[in-house]
Amino acid sequence: SKAIFRFYEELNDFLPRERRKTDFEVDLKGKGSIKEMIEAIGVPHREIDLILVNGRSVDFNYILQDRDQISVYPVFESLNIEDIIRIRNAPLRRTRFIADVNIGEIVKYMRLLGFDVYFNPSLSIKEMIEISKRGKRIILTKSKNLLKFKDVTHGIFVRSDIVEVEIKGIMDLLDIKDNIRPFSRCLCCNSHLKTITKEEIEDRIPAKIKESYNEYYHCKILCKSCDNIYCRFSDNKITQG
Repeated sequence: SKAIFRFYEELNDFLPRERRKTDFEVDLKGKGSIKEMIEAIGVPHREIDLILVNGRSVDFNYILQDRDQISVYPVFESLNIEDIIRIRNAPLRRTRFIADVNIGEIVKYMRLLGFDVYFNPSLSIKEMIEISKRGKRIILTKSKNLLKFKDVTHGIFVRSDIVEVEIKGIMDLLDIKDNIRPFSRCLCCNSHLKTITKEEIEDRIPAKIKESYNEYYHCKILCKSCDNIYCRFSDNKITQG
């Protein structure tokens, strides 16, 4: 028995070059579920939003049949597919993240934009998935295998190696540009920043900065070791002290 698959848009990133953006035939080797076959091909199920089999939408439990024609789609940003079977869970109302160790270079930049990003490079995969589920956090990772774990409910495969492109891709995918809140989180511990007057911290501010700038923020030390002061420059840059 055989089935014919085609994957669309960014799902092709998970395929070998000869299978990208084209129909290809797969041996079924028994009657397994479509989810099992898709992940055997190499595409994590958390990246998928819609599956059509012979033009009809199905869920992951569909049992493949000989000569099935299968089209697999990623998340839709503008196409309304409310009346057919969506594979992904409903989007999270509150956008929060947990970053895998292989994506750690973007953490401070996302926090600078005001996004809640949990990061602990010593976490095991099991611990990270548990924190993701318990805190309803979206996993950011460059590991295809991590997104294949059945307990992963929300995850994003980060494709680029350029920080700016990575962050733009995440924001475009989730449509969260309106959620940007600069100078609201500590770059080190992810805690909320509070405004503080220059007079309260004048002994901690270098003289040149004290003379020129008046807007300051303080990390309210949710972790005992963090007591950072931030200064907002007129060009919206931030400095940490």
